[in-house]
This record gives sequence, C-alpha cells and structure tokens, in this order.
Amino acid sequence: MSRIGRMPITIPTGVTVTIDSNLVNITGPKGSLSVKVPFKITVEVKDNTVYISRLSEDKKVKACHGATRAHINNAVLGVQTLWKKEMEIKGTGYKASVNGNKLKLLVGFIHPVEMIAPEGIFFEVPEETKIIITGVNKTVVGQVASNIRKVRPPEPYKGKGVRYADEFIKLKAGKKAKA
Repeated sequence: MSRIGRMPITIPTGVTVTIDSNLVNITGPKGSLSVKVPFKITVEVKDNTVYISRLSEDKKVKACHGATRAHINNAVLGVQTLWKKEMEIKGTGYKASVNGNKLKLLVGFIHPVEMIAPEGIFFEVPEETKIIITGVNKTVVGQVASNIRKVRPPEPYKGKGVRYADEFIKLKAGKKAKA
C-alpha cells in the first residue's frame, strides 16, 4: 500500500465531499473543485472521512494511488483556506500593478507585460515589488506563479528579475580586475 494513499482525509466543518462515479466534488466556503479519479481507484466517504483505495497492484495504479489522495486533500484544504504564492521583483525600475484581474509587470522590456488571471485566481500587489497569487486550486496557483516568473527569471549576476519570496539566488562573481 502507498503510505500517502492509505492515509484518510478528515473533512473539516463547512466542507462537503460528494462522489459522482469517477468525479469527486468538493465544496466549501471559498469555492468548489472537482477531482477526477483514475481507473481502478475507489473513493468512499464515511463519517466525515475520505478513504482512497486501489483495486489492482499494477505499477500505474500504484503510482496514481498516492497522487489521487494528494489531489483530493489539496482540494479539501483549498476550498477551506485559499492557497497562496508570494513573489517579489528585484531590479531598478521593476514594478507590478494590478487592475481588476490583470497583472501589469514593468520588468525592463520596452512594453509592459500584462497577464490575465485564470478563473478562480486573484492577484494582490501590496507593494510595487511584491505579488501575491491566491486561489482554490493549488496546481493552478503554482502554474500561474511559474508563468509570472518566466517573464523575467532572476539573472545570476545581480539577481534582477521576478522570483518566489522564499527563493535563494546564488550570485556569480562576474569579471575581476587584474591587479
């Protein structure tokens, strides 16, 4: 058995989990999500607890067992409290602003880069150099953060660019003058 897959998921108060053939629907105070269950994986709800089990010992089914449990757990946590990614911008003149669901980045290009938030994702800019991405779906929040970082990844000499708040960039020495 998968160590992750066999762990039960407790459903917090205010969150409901319903099973519809191969789809698990999770609704909570912050929103709703649905997780598709792979073939030969069963999900059942008993006494405010979700149990995930597999019907086969095939290699592919074993691989999906723990992943399915993790996706359902992330959905249960996401509809209760939103997932959040914090990013920061380093560089002279680099800044961000938000207008509705559009994030506008000024990161050294001739034109500003605009990114539109997907459904269920929200941008916050508490300071010009800080971006907070929140949403119900952990996967989508992480992918949006990755797409923002790809606009201008941190460069290794001065560290200029867009990075995650907890990311460490090891700087290179650059050219050295001869003595």
